[in-house]
Amino acid sequence: MVTLVQSLHIAMVSIRSAKMRSILTSLGIVIGVAAVIANVSLGASFNQYFADVSLSAGSNYIVVFGKEPNLLHDNEMKLIDNTPGILGISPYKEKSAKVTYFSTSKHIRVTGVTEDLEEITKIELEDGAFLNDKDRYVAVIGHDIAYDKFNRKIFTQNSIDITFRKKDGNTITRTFMVKGIIKKSKESFFDSGIGDNVILIPVSTLNDILGENDYGAILAMASSLDTIKETDEEIDKRLARHFGVSTRDMDNEDAKPYFMNNQAEDLESLGQLSDALAALLTAVSLIALIVGSIGIMNIMLVTVTERTREIGILKSLGFTNWNVLFLFIVESIVLSVFGGLLGTGLGVVGAYGAQSLMKLPIVFPVELIVVGFTISVIVGLIAGVYPANKAAKMNPVEALRSE
Repeated sequence: MVTLVQSLHIAMVSIRSAKMRSILTSLGIVIGVAAVIANVSLGASFNQYFADVSLSAGSNYIVVFGKEPNLLHDNEMKLIDNTPGILGISPYKEKSAKVTYFSTSKHIRVTGVTEDLEEITKIELEDGAFLNDKDRYVAVIGHDIAYDKFNRKIFTQNSIDITFRKKDGNTITRTFMVKGIIKKSKESFFDSGIGDNVILIPVSTLNDILGENDYGAILAMASSLDTIKETDEEIDKRLARHFGVSTRDMDNEDAKPYFMNNQAEDLESLGQLSDALAALLTAVSLIALIVGSIGIMNIMLVTVTERTREIGILKSLGFTNWNVLFLFIVESIVLSVFGGLLGTGLGVVGAYGAQSLMKLPIVFPVELIVVGFTISVIVGLIAGVYPANKAAKMNPVEALRSE
């Protein structure tokens, strides 16, 4: 009876005596396990990134967009604000304008909002303070507007001139004092640039300048992410009644002059995207692992052929079919374990490098090391069974005659 220790010793001697063959046998596992570790880790990193993007976009937000101009006004604002579960609300109105600082002019989007936007969208300021509802000709500007857009840096208390074009074609210019500067958005491979290239002013001031009284959208903050869907549905019902949408058309989005979105829906959509991406990455890595296991099997089959005489000697010394089978399986597992450890290390380094390059969150589940090691052992066991079985069934007399 051959013990496990003896089998390991014989396997190590065989591996050392044929280093190139051993390296080639392990290479498939190295690549396969590294692909599994790196891709699964990247999938988890993308999942974390998408969740961070949605969570950083605001706090329990619900957005109502008008499908047509001049639809949303103060009455609609009050209706939404009076809905149970709403803690804050801000109109949102964008207008392209020419912004001049000293002798440099740039066309930039200017957005009219109220003070509640700071809490709803989680805006963080680098300097100064956010707008309040008593402000008139003041502005809060994005980081890139302040430091990169113009020839000179803009600081709080500096003044900028903003020129708007009204519906009748006439232009009107007003001077705004910079009250605050928004903190730079976190860098990412998928850079959203939220807040970096925007100028926020009081919406009442924007409407006064333009001679208008409508809003492009209304942002509201629900009391909880757990109840946001119920709050969204209640707002939808109230707005539908307000705009004369019949009960039978409540589920028909085309019948409504507005459309809605909320943070829970965004998180769900991003989660589905992340899951699909993770599944794709895992599938690719599993294909690499399967190819690697086939490579192990092929090289082990060649090994059996090369070691035919050795197998005959072992059997002549009293080794049974089971002993020979066990020896070859142990050797296959040893090679797979080495390949698995190396592949795990390469996978960790590769995942870290890819996450750093794409500026994604560094996410690496520790259990992946155990998974990588386990996969390598299982693959080695499966890939080594057929070649080992072939070796075990050899006729000792014919094996000894082999050259």
